[in-house]
Amino acid sequence: MSAPLHASSDDGGILIEGLRKVYGQGDTAVEALKDINMHVRPGEVVGLVGPSGSGKSTLLKCLGAIIEPTNGRMQLNSDVIYDDGWKVKDLRALRRDRIGFVFQAPYLIPFLNVIDNVALLPMLAGVPNADARRRAVEILQALDVGHRAQAQPSQLSGGEQQRVSIARALVNRPPVILADEPTAPLDSERALSVVRILNRMARQAQTAIIVVTHDEKIIPTFKRIYQIRDGRTHEVAGQGIDVQ
Repeated sequence: MSAPLHASSDDGGILIEGLRKVYGQGDTAVEALKDINMHVRPGEVVGLVGPSGSGKSTLLKCLGAIIEPTNGRMQLNSDVIYDDGWKVKDLRALRRDRIGFVFQAPYLIPFLNVIDNVALLPMLAGVPNADARRRAVEILQALDVGHRAQAQPSQLSGGEQQRVSIARALVNRPPVILADEPTAPLDSERALSVVRILNRMARQAQTAIIVVTHDEKIIPTFKRIYQIRDGRTHEVAGQGIDVQ
């Protein structure tokens, strides 16, 4: 088994210790995650790689409070969210307020314009309409798509749609962002642009970001990489090529 991390709770970010996930019971049980140990600090973007079926998506779903682990421990900043059981009563609020999601497809709401797609999440969290829209405009401008605020998703390029998706993930200022193959549909230039954005936002907002990827274009940009093999994590040093 890989060694526990023993990171201080004061370090913040994402801390996962001894996480397991078993599907099914008895003879049909499948151990998807056997011993996951990770620490991603605030302001850091870390890659998560592994072959198909290795458990990457299962890990993201556990950390994103979409499915329940079997046992282990997960902590976001100073808050333990799971310790052999959920320690948070409202998982929907946890996902909405504490975790940002970026997917391979942008999943923008087609009948809402860009600003409304981004402002919707803070509105659902109880932020007044005007404040939510002001916050959306600020993050869209920071991502260089402020001029597209009134456009419909169908009017955006693929790169613009992914930037809006990132804006939506960041608008509630979550301490954690989980990105699942965010550059898969993009060419090299746009893929590296997304990496630049994630790194810049991580530094500016001190957000801890995990990027699941098979994309050979962006793997060399990570300073730290976790590989999943046989349900266990193995940390390796990345090249950390500067794309700023």
